[in-house]
Amino acid sequence: MQIRYRYFTLLLLPLFIFGTFCESSEKSSKVIPSINENIFGFYYNWYGNTEYDGKEIHWAHQVIPQNKNESATEFIPGKENLSSNFYPELKNYSSNDPAIVAKHMKMYARAGIGVVAVTWWGDHYQGSGSLNTLFDEAHKNGLKVCFHIEPYNGRSPQSVRNNISNFLDKFGQHPAFYRIDGKPLFFLYDSYLIPAAEWAELLKPDGVITIRNTNLDSKIIGLWVGKGEEDYFLQSGMDGFYTYFASTGFTYGSTPSNWNYLQRWASSHNLIFIPSVGPGYIDTRVRPWNDANTRDRENGKYYDRMFDAALQSNAKFIAITSFNEWHEGTQIEPAVPFDIPEFDYLDYNPLGPDFYLERTAYWANRFGKQRKL
Repeated sequence: MQIRYRYFTLLLLPLFIFGTFCESSEKSSKVIPSINENIFGFYYNWYGNTEYDGKEIHWAHQVIPQNKNESATEFIPGKENLSSNFYPELKNYSSNDPAIVAKHMKMYARAGIGVVAVTWWGDHYQGSGSLNTLFDEAHKNGLKVCFHIEPYNGRSPQSVRNNISNFLDKFGQHPAFYRIDGKPLFFLYDSYLIPAAEWAELLKPDGVITIRNTNLDSKIIGLWVGKGEEDYFLQSGMDGFYTYFASTGFTYGSTPSNWNYLQRWASSHNLIFIPSVGPGYIDTRVRPWNDANTRDRENGKYYDRMFDAALQSNAKFIAITSFNEWHEGTQIEPAVPFDIPEFDYLDYNPLGPDFYLERTAYWANRFGKQRKL
């Protein structure tokens, strides 16, 4: 099983120097978390282990060749040898294990992240069987859940319409089901793969399969990638856009110096802008040729700069990339020191394993206070 490609070939944009930001000297202060439903945390429930699932899922992984036409020749087997540059405190857990889901939802609440944006590849994908548990545990911790609809095989406006209908049938009455202004919200990863005119059939009021003014009406959030995508979002009928990538400068959307403009433009067109912040990026365990996109965590300063830029943009919502995308090293889930003969894992030292949960709580509180002003 291969992880999806979270990026595509682009000329790497230069890193930008940001304005004022909160120094990590503040990181030592503990924050009493206040859950903020305007903050989304991207959640990956695609992990499995031998003890619970009969095999290593996603912890085991092929090393991805740089050329898509080449065959993978190296394989990371999982168990203690994980396809990640960091090592989880919870080890090679199973996303189907109710105890793990319960621990993760407590971590979300502790970090002040109000909405679990769970990856969704289809009803038969790893983790789909744990969705009921996810919703129940989220509710116990005062959280909400929304779906991050991935580019699964055969995804189309019609299939997404079917997905929305099924989500509402299964979870629409659950108290943890997330809504804005009474409407569900769905992220569409790689929305650009489908032309705007085709999305318009689903998202414009006069579209042939429109959800507008029906019981399926929802807030649909597409992925903004390159410069000059304004017409795409206006023509598609989407309700807003997010930036996803945690590697600053990788795309126009993931470059924080562009967020003030994106927020102003979104506001002027009555759209939702959701900048995505992350603690760093490294995926060289599975993509050893991709070091150019590595972004060092700088003992939390990188995360601080991204969060500060998001607040400075005056965006009404923020997304965190990610809670547990371990393949790409964007996780805020606790990591610990660990070494094996094959690999020396990174960790958060000299910071503690829980640092990024605590730091997220700090920024969630600041964001909440700003929104009340």
